[in-house]
Amino acid sequence: MTDSPEQQRHVVVRRLRTALTRLPHWWPLPVSVLIGTASGLSYGAFATPQYEATSYAMAVAEGETDPAAALGYAQSYGRLTTSDATLSYAQGAAGEPVRELRSHVTSETSPDSPMISVTGTSSDRHKAADIANAVIEAVIVSSGHVSKDTGVKLIKFTHAMTPDQPVSPSVPLGAAVGAAAGGLLGGLVLLVRPRRKGWSVSAQVPGPAAGDTGVAQDERELVR
Repeated sequence: MTDSPEQQRHVVVRRLRTALTRLPHWWPLPVSVLIGTASGLSYGAFATPQYEATSYAMAVAEGETDPAAALGYAQSYGRLTTSDATLSYAQGAAGEPVRELRSHVTSETSPDSPMISVTGTSSDRHKAADIANAVIEAVIVSSGHVSKDTGVKLIKFTHAMTPDQPVSPSVPLGAAVGAAAGGLLGGLVLLVRPRRKGWSVSAQVPGPAAGDTGVAQDERELVR
């Protein structure tokens, strides 16, 4: 008699469970490492290389303005680098619309110095430098419009150069990162997975020795 599809499915599931129970309890660790390594290799081999270029500007106090004010204005201008006004001004020189440009620009400021860094990211190494330079120029121009009121202006400190090497991970680095992540995940699985029957550890209290039977019986009688 031919088994029904439901019965065949139950048979397959039962066989899989039997096969899994025969594997060593630590099998998720090497499997996770292999999967992570394969994923890292695939990412390093097929992901589009990304390039980064960074330009810098410095806030400078003018006239009788307190030099300490330059630090505060640098923080403010650093937050304005990704604003719509700045990106709208920079989109022509950067060669990208505002919506695309926003995802390709990051900025950083230092709490100790009045410096602003603008980093452009792109799959084209020349465009990465163009983005960084266009945005930093836009911020400098914007600060110049109000420099008479603030007493602080921005000047370009360094020009973004065209990068030679991508910042995206190479194939060996991707494989190493994937293997490390897979090993970590496999270790976590081993920690949280339920233990098999027979592997549970329980406290065992030794019973009385053969020669102590009479002593234990006498003690029970005294308790009564």
